[in-house]
Amino acid sequence: MRLTFLPLSMLLIALTLSACDSGGETNVLRRGNGAEPESLDPHLAEGHWENNIIGEMLMGLFTEDAASEPMLGAAESYSVSDDGLVWIFTIRDHKWSDGEPVTADDFVFAWRRILDPATAAKYSSILYLFKNAKAVSAGTMPPEALGARAIDAKTLELSLEHPAPYLPQLLMHHTAYPLPKHVVEAKGDDWVKAGNYVANGPYLLAEWRPNDVVRLVKNEVFYDAAAVSIAEVDFYPTEDPSAAFKRFRAGELDMQSRLSSQDLDTVRAEIPETLREDLALTLSYVAINVTKPPLDDRRVREALNLAYDRETIGTRVLAFNDEPAYSIVPPGTAGTTGKARMSFKDMPQEARIARAQALMSEAGFGPENRLKLRLEQGNSPDAKRVAAAVQDMFKAIYIDVELRASEAKTLYVYLQEGDFELGGAGWILDYNDAENILFLFETDTEGFNYGRWSSPQFDVLMGQAKRTAEGARRAELLEEAEQLILDDYAIIPTRFPKNRNLVQTYVKGFQGNLRDTYRTRWLRLEREAS
Repeated sequence: MRLTFLPLSMLLIALTLSACDSGGETNVLRRGNGAEPESLDPHLAEGHWENNIIGEMLMGLFTEDAASEPMLGAAESYSVSDDGLVWIFTIRDHKWSDGEPVTADDFVFAWRRILDPATAAKYSSILYLFKNAKAVSAGTMPPEALGARAIDAKTLELSLEHPAPYLPQLLMHHTAYPLPKHVVEAKGDDWVKAGNYVANGPYLLAEWRPNDVVRLVKNEVFYDAAAVSIAEVDFYPTEDPSAAFKRFRAGELDMQSRLSSQDLDTVRAEIPETLREDLALTLSYVAINVTKPPLDDRRVREALNLAYDRETIGTRVLAFNDEPAYSIVPPGTAGTTGKARMSFKDMPQEARIARAQALMSEAGFGPENRLKLRLEQGNSPDAKRVAAAVQDMFKAIYIDVELRASEAKTLYVYLQEGDFELGGAGWILDYNDAENILFLFETDTEGFNYGRWSSPQFDVLMGQAKRTAEGARRAELLEEAEQLILDDYAIIPTRFPKNRNLVQTYVKGFQGNLRDTYRTRWLRLEREAS
């Protein structure tokens, strides 16, 4: 009989799964995770549901503590130049799950890869803060021009375009993770498959059954493995939150990341101890494709905003009672004054409709010449209820709306490709700074400026804010930039959702946070013995 020698990563998976099987499922965390991942490659992932998984396996220079605040991760220390432009990191003495050391070159390799035009990473603009990153991404400068270099195996130098006190938060983001250069070069695109995926974080990919489960097991090579309690974490796609709620109540899920408004009263009445509600760095909005006439007409966009009854949506259609959005930057976000507002915030809804009808008439529409638009939406029950209500609201201003529902990943393909007129969207800030949501509207933001709105004045203000270190002045510039978006009605901001998670009482260590990120590393299970 031929002996087969397993790679270290596969041996660790086999040993961990064996340990889980021997102890039943008492040390397995089952998480409802929203949508099915499109990719587990951090350079191709775009959704929060993908970050939830990838961030268990890969760890940046900074990582999340239990409250999702920055703490040193792959770096053990760092220093910053007096002008704030050069950061030098000492890489922690730790290993990839196959036993190879993590080096500074793994970061340089990863950052050059995500910025390579051939990678076509839609999230690459997050790293435009790095010196020459934008030019590298555009292909006008070579990868070697990027302001990142390995001084030696354990010393990484990062140069910035402008000072960024929020850099530790940005470096927690999956776009800034290192990659195992030796594996990616050897396996190519297959490096993300189970058995090939090499991790430097607490967990390792054991299995991915599409539309069923992504199974991770504890990475015994992780430098802090002794403090990681949970042996296995299974992520389930839960596109329908009501179906997921039933699974949660039946004990099939230990955590669920989304909750339908129609189930909220039941939760509050019957199992309130499982509901975790927290402020969030999140905006829900309707994207408007300004390249599609007559949506290029500001009057039509203003009319849409006036007719969208945020209060009715938030209190009657949905039971969440989220704060209606008349601005873009969520409350509690750092780096802004919080003063930007749409001018009609205090106008009664009846007056809003009258104003909207007059604007539509000026634009050439009326009872005998109705505008027809299509609204792309998600396929959750809440998304469908909201879309139906909005359809009725827009009828009053001479607009007939066709509805098309899609699963999340398909919806965002339509948005990114500009194949829409109106589209339901949302943004969870990647780090706590107003720039991380306002950048969506910069002319050269690829992949996330869904409506293709562009304003030279806005771009100038954003550029000035990025080069301004003084906090109060920077906040004023960002407020002025936000007001430009609002005054031009570039989108329909709808509400500021809270984070709502269902967490079984035996899951310990869960801490609500603005970023809605909960790493399994900090959790533990205290199920009662059966």
